[in-house]
Amino acid sequence: MTSQTAPATALETAYLGGGCFWCTEAVYAQVKGVVQVESGYTGGHQPDPTYEQVCAGGTGHAEVVKLQFDPAVIGFRDLLEIFFTIHDPTTLNRQGNDVGTQYRSVIFYQSPQQEATARQVIAQMAGVWDAPIVTELAPASTYYPAEPYHQDYFTQHPLQSYCAFVVAPKVAKFRSTYAYRLKS
Repeated sequence: MTSQTAPATALETAYLGGGCFWCTEAVYAQVKGVVQVESGYTGGHQPDPTYEQVCAGGTGHAEVVKLQFDPAVIGFRDLLEIFFTIHDPTTLNRQGNDVGTQYRSVIFYQSPQQEATARQVIAQMAGVWDAPIVTELAPASTYYPAEPYHQDYFTQHPLQSYCAFVVAPKVAKFRSTYAYRLKS
């Protein structure tokens, strides 16, 4: 007797920039269907940038999270709806006190389908926010992982002041708004 198993769903990738990557990473690490979250940089012109170079604002990169997700569990549209809940897409090149193009609201799409979905969600969110959406939409470019000490930062440093006062409220908002999306 042979056992038959369903074919594994191919994972998809999303690159989202919603300000400081510590915030977005902390949220998406808790989302059911997100298999891996990694903080990094993309959208710039300098090869292999460092955190210090990106923070200085001259590389053109945005702080982003790279999400590997199972589309059979959570769709790209759902990831974007969370994205527009956990950051302010109406402030150009800033999130709170984090100011500069490295903190811009941006979606780097991987395919024409992701681009079309992102455009639809941005149009939908325009009716939710009181100010115009300034989220940039761009094709994915070379991605660079952030330094190891940035990975899983919130979990490792929950009492650090930025984590306690900026990251934790975003995580709490996600958990209360999307409780049904939490990993078990």
